[in-house]
Amino acid sequence: MANRRFPTLDVDEIAATRDALHTYVRVLGNCLKATRLNRKHWWHASLRSSLRGLTTGTIHADIDFEMELDFRSSYFHIRTASGESHSELLRGQPVYQLVDVIGDFLLATGIKKDAAEHLSLNVENSQHFDAYSDEQANLIGRVFSDVAATMARLRAGIREETSPIQVWPHHFDMSMLWLPGEKIADQDPADEEYSDKQMNFGFVPGDDSIAEPYFYVTAYPIPDALPRTSLPAGSNWQTTPFPGAVLTYETLAAMSSPTDYLMELWQALLNSGRAHMLDRLAQGGPPR
Repeated sequence: MANRRFPTLDVDEIAATRDALHTYVRVLGNCLKATRLNRKHWWHASLRSSLRGLTTGTIHADIDFEMELDFRSSYFHIRTASGESHSELLRGQPVYQLVDVIGDFLLATGIKKDAAEHLSLNVENSQHFDAYSDEQANLIGRVFSDVAATMARLRAGIREETSPIQVWPHHFDMSMLWLPGEKIADQDPADEEYSDKQMNFGFVPGDDSIAEPYFYVTAYPIPDALPRTSLPAGSNWQTTPFPGAVLTYETLAAMSSPTDYLMELWQALLNSGRAHMLDRLAQGGPPR
């Protein structure tokens, strides 16, 4: 797999566009939560990478449909299994306007009114993102694509269970869980959120805790030995605002071989997780 050239991002220039895209992504997430059957770890409510941006994948309703945010050309697309489609230019408009477009289209194609109204949940935001930029949306889309491709490379070498490579609407982060299959003592095994041992490999285009785009790796529960894992130069362990390994996107993008570096970082942390998080290894059992 070729080394990808992660494009340069300017934290100030992407801010308004990132925030607008985040609000639009939340609309799609609301629809998924309202229409999809539950899956563990909320996997039913997350988006997937597409050639042009992010997609819901097929949503099964009165008429099956799909929604996509095209970051490359700043369009919202909605398509049905019966052939109808609609595209809406993204220009930083308030999110309720996009909700109205979606609802009107679904009603016109035969989806029941109560199903269409699920889309209006928690989307009262009337903010207009005046500094929205097609160019910055394209850059953000390229970054998500590069991150997804590199995560797919990591995922292909993992023998235990992994989550889909997904984007979470509430936080606007792309992530993948490693799930080795062991449960945490004294937790209800039926509650996978709190009982499944896991590591989370992710990317965020900036948030309230760290303003600039960054990569993170966290573990639950985090063993004392994990933060003593040696990291390649450029990455660091932190304890606040969350405990985990952090690499700024700016640092990665400046490297000559960013994909190789990211794979080295992720693989080192995955190996350390296997060594320190799994009871069966600590007790001398074979790895799975």
